[in-house]
Amino acid sequence: MKLLSQLLLLGSGLGLVSACGSNEDETEAPEAKYGIDAQTWAVLTELSPPELPAPPSDPTNGVADDPAAASFGHRLFFEPRFAGRLLDGDNDGSERALGSAGDTGKVACAGCHIPETGFSDTRSLMQQISLAAGWGIRKSPSLLDVSHSKLLMWDGRRDSFFNQVFGVFESPVEGNTSRLFVAYQAFELHRAEYEGTFGPMPDFSDRSRFPELTAEQTGCERLDSDSKCVGVQRGAPGDGAEYDGLAEADKKAVTEVVANLGKALGAYQRLLSCGQSRFDEWVAGDADALDEAEQRGALLFVGKAGCVDCHNGPFFTDEQFHNVGLKPETVATVFLDEGDEGAYAGLAAAIDDELNSEGEFSDGSDGRLPDAVDEDMLGAFRTPRLRCSSHRPSFMHTAHVRTLEDVIAFFNRGGDDFGYPGTNELTPLELTPEERDDLAAFLRALDGPGPDAELLTAPE
Repeated sequence: MKLLSQLLLLGSGLGLVSACGSNEDETEAPEAKYGIDAQTWAVLTELSPPELPAPPSDPTNGVADDPAAASFGHRLFFEPRFAGRLLDGDNDGSERALGSAGDTGKVACAGCHIPETGFSDTRSLMQQISLAAGWGIRKSPSLLDVSHSKLLMWDGRRDSFFNQVFGVFESPVEGNTSRLFVAYQAFELHRAEYEGTFGPMPDFSDRSRFPELTAEQTGCERLDSDSKCVGVQRGAPGDGAEYDGLAEADKKAVTEVVANLGKALGAYQRLLSCGQSRFDEWVAGDADALDEAEQRGALLFVGKAGCVDCHNGPFFTDEQFHNVGLKPETVATVFLDEGDEGAYAGLAAAIDDELNSEGEFSDGSDGRLPDAVDEDMLGAFRTPRLRCSSHRPSFMHTAHVRTLEDVIAFFNRGGDDFGYPGTNELTPLELTPEERDDLAAFLRALDGPGPDAELLTAPE
């Protein structure tokens, strides 16, 4: 591929000059070869270091970088037998469901984070929100490079991998199970692997200490029309007859086992990365790695469009929460998530969570939680990573935006005028149709090879 002798100047005032020439000095710095000014090049190289950084240390998880823990977490990621009953009637036994209503042992992490499609949900109807025991209300985000985030979920309501799993297990629309049943199953199915990493487990088969509890008896009994639990959510400490007479020390032991499962899952997820892309090859000096439209898109990204203001750093995210003025629309034919307070509620929940990174089940703390939640977090959601984003089946936390072109059109118009809590941070970008196409082309050039193939399937 040869560059044009000169490209039209972009709205930011930046341009490219010819990289052609039979006697070109191959050792010439890329910014000089491409004709990009030093300030712009500095921004581009912040997006593309020579090597993508490894996940930061995680003091909350003492086994974060333990290969045995990662191997155990890999197995747990594909393990459905912790789950309680499927509740929603849309669980009809089809390929779009994990089973039929009333079935137990069907929901695994891999059921809504499909490994072979970038750990996004390409299974559920409409490929927007996920159907597990019931319908969730937000899109299941990709897990590629998730270990670079210290505050998790779209709204930051979890601040570690070890406490994030409680939300999955105990949600009536996800695993619909309880930590007590999960501990029983870990003892029955995975005791050797668990003890090889975390040490001896309590004897959960001892019915003098731990009551009988089956998959059919755990979790929520049924959902109402708004996917809210009706009936007892059984098996959580302090709730339900299953805990009558259980010693406080045994309640703590149950929670510790589940937290440790979360730590093993966290170790596995630290291995899941998109990897470097054609954009990185271009920054490293391969002029043929990006075509002309993709190069123009790269300059728009850091220039006129201003995407880099929030999508910065090697993983194209500031790891912050922003209100972009997104009016919800109906997804999966029936669900509308109105009045979602986002990080304003999520961060407050994380601060109040007894299982957070400051609590007794954490292996350490690095001060990742804020002291308080600012009002500007109302209606704000996390900035998603953009590497390996082009094949995602839907976008934004509501999942109602279906293509990269639609995402760009949304930001180009400055978001919506109403229909969401809080204050929209966006202003219109005034990109031409050609510029919007170039920006989409650049975003597609951020795809990498993904994780090693052996991480994408269940271990033997």
